[in-house]
Amino acid sequence: MYSVIDIESNGAGFRNESIIEIAVYKYDGHEIVDQFMSLVNPDSDITPFVQKLTGITPKMVRTAPRFHEIAKRVVEMTDGTTLVGHNIDFDYRMLRQEFKRLGYEYRISTLDTIPLAKKLIPEAESYSLGKLVKSLGIPLVDHHRAAGDARATLDLFKLLIIKDKDSEIIQQQHDQLNADTYLNKIRDLTQDLPAESGIIYFQNEDGKIIYSDFSDDLRKFAKSVFTSKLKKWKQLQDDVKQIHYELTGNDVLAKLMMRTKGLYKKENLPFGLFFRKGKYFVEKITAREQSLPILRFKSFTQGLKAASFIKSREEFQDAEELTKILSLQNRSEMWISDGRTRGEKAFMILKEGKLVSYGFYELHTQIQTWDKVSRIKIDLPKPTSELQNDLQLLLLKGDCEVHSLPE
Repeated sequence: MYSVIDIESNGAGFRNESIIEIAVYKYDGHEIVDQFMSLVNPDSDITPFVQKLTGITPKMVRTAPRFHEIAKRVVEMTDGTTLVGHNIDFDYRMLRQEFKRLGYEYRISTLDTIPLAKKLIPEAESYSLGKLVKSLGIPLVDHHRAAGDARATLDLFKLLIIKDKDSEIIQQQHDQLNADTYLNKIRDLTQDLPAESGIIYFQNEDGKIIYSDFSDDLRKFAKSVFTSKLKKWKQLQDDVKQIHYELTGNDVLAKLMMRTKGLYKKENLPFGLFFRKGKYFVEKITAREQSLPILRFKSFTQGLKAASFIKSREEFQDAEELTKILSLQNRSEMWISDGRTRGEKAFMILKEGKLVSYGFYELHTQIQTWDKVSRIKIDLPKPTSELQNDLQLLLLKGDCEVHSLPE
């Protein structure tokens, strides 16, 4: 039993997309036994590019059901089937992402018509859905709309089944995609990890945390662990069965959360930004250095990016003025920045230039009084100035709003 699917998204950034249309045909190898198609209200913008490509406008989805309203139907349609799609990785990722937002872990075996077509129709000039089905004489109505693309994919899949006379190639690809192999384990455990800052938790079969750490790029870090040949990772590679993570937002928030959880590790910041003879430059800080750097960096590349940004801003050309702007001495303020996820804000409280607490709140929430702040703030074990450099970088880039402390 197969469920042939096509999904259209709103075109938002990677991992932030939402479904705006879905179509599923349930196919038993002989005929369509069920079908479902619907526009979906993404509760967010649809990019102009997607509107032009699909013809789906915000007005069209305004009264459409939200994904949580059709989720049960999608599960009923696909349960016990193999999910088939043209570039199935995209459709499957979109489904997992939407279900994850609902707190549900969606898993299913998959099959992709692109590699199947490459093996069974090697003479094709293109394997894009539109060009491929046109070359095969398969009708495609409403291209870039879910129902039209899903139906064309189904008709293509029927042809591929016929061409695969002994069902060897389709079965082989299905087995490769869904086999219990180390490569598939890496794929399954890392495919939903975002390329964002966060705390990552590796867990064993019983759900026990066997390793945790912070990373600027969760997916890249996890993949590096799984592909490493170092002996220290071997046991972890064997034992890990689940990966969970917490998004942490900017570097300051990440380190504050780690400090709260007892995971904080002091960073080495060997490079510095200096101003000499009327010019900014980045170099390694040495013991012989007579002047203190304006800023410190963990890498030369990070320093070059900051220096380039500073040079592009007229108000930063006076080094003394820049130093004053970035000084945290005696500052008692509340800084507000973007939070960990869309629709969330974060705040950090400084007293006498030291961080004392932080917290998160929804966009619609007001935190104008100290009483409201005190209910949601997370106090640090003790005030810290260790994150001064991160705060200065946040201030430099204008990634926070500075406010007086609420009364």
